[in-house]
Amino acid sequence: MQEHWRTFLHTQQAIITNDKVVRFGENRLEVQKIGAETVLVDLSHLGLLVFSGEDAQTFLQNQLSCDVKLVNEHQAQYGSYCTPKGRVLVNFILWQRGDEWFMQLPISLCATIQKRLSMFILRSKVRVSDSSNQWIRIGVAGKTACEHIAAFMQIAIDANPRLEVMQTPQATLVCHAADRIELIVTPEKAPEFWMLLRQHAQPCGADYWDWLTLQAGIPVITPETQEEFIPQMINLDLIGGVSFKKGCYPGQEIVARTQYLGKLKRRMYRAHIATDDRVSAGDDLYGADFEDQSCGKIVNAAPSPRGGYDVLAVIQQSSVAAGKVYWKAPRGAVLAIETLPYALD
Repeated sequence: MQEHWRTFLHTQQAIITNDKVVRFGENRLEVQKIGAETVLVDLSHLGLLVFSGEDAQTFLQNQLSCDVKLVNEHQAQYGSYCTPKGRVLVNFILWQRGDEWFMQLPISLCATIQKRLSMFILRSKVRVSDSSNQWIRIGVAGKTACEHIAAFMQIAIDANPRLEVMQTPQATLVCHAADRIELIVTPEKAPEFWMLLRQHAQPCGADYWDWLTLQAGIPVITPETQEEFIPQMINLDLIGGVSFKKGCYPGQEIVARTQYLGKLKRRMYRAHIATDDRVSAGDDLYGADFEDQSCGKIVNAAPSPRGGYDVLAVIQQSSVAAGKVYWKAPRGAVLAIETLPYALD
């Protein structure tokens, strides 16, 4: 977390643990109440890798699963970076500002992904830098989020702005959804933006933003789940994170073969687990048809407004069809499978 920004957040009574804002002061607003309000979230737990140089677009096109040619100053894309065996090392959002490409991913993976991608630059005219401390990420969410941002920035935002990017002299705006917008601003401007937005929004911890991402069915690969899944298992093909029309990239042969010749046995589902114990990414799941053998894994988990945890989980489709899926043990807490905001078929 950028140090001047950390100092500012402390003046706002932010409680910060491991560079992630847990809450603001002793104001433990219930998630149910927060859901009815416009909220303001620091997103320092998300990092930024920035790619520049005249070969940057070509380099990224040859490394990533998404079609980088569809990314521009007005449109972002989901995508992933895979091993040669097609296993996802990281997934991300990619957008462009000027002649630079911004890749947003968990900050815990920035160093390893930067190092691995740098190995393949060779003689290409490409530079990759960890710019997480050069930019501040602020999330605004709620039914009136677009309205407040539009008035504040004096811009017009589409009614359905999924992954639309808007550029202003002061900030880049990434519209994750109609009720969820991210501002990327300089450290110098960030406190001013925060204070102005706070007039209409309630500050809250980063877990709430993670919960909204989960509710949207958007996976976030973390160190606990690296190399566990191919892109289709975490539904990246369903949200535009995989292109089957572009050229080669690491793992492309396996990803394409699965799409056209194979039968995908595992998909990512949204579910609820009624438990007071902590649910974490990487936890194993069990199904009646697999007996003592794991039938899936938790991808992401967040405390639920209903109590317990809401999760995204990759599960054998046969186990879901067979009935009950259990968390952590063959007769553990049951996953209540819920509907995703997009179709699995």
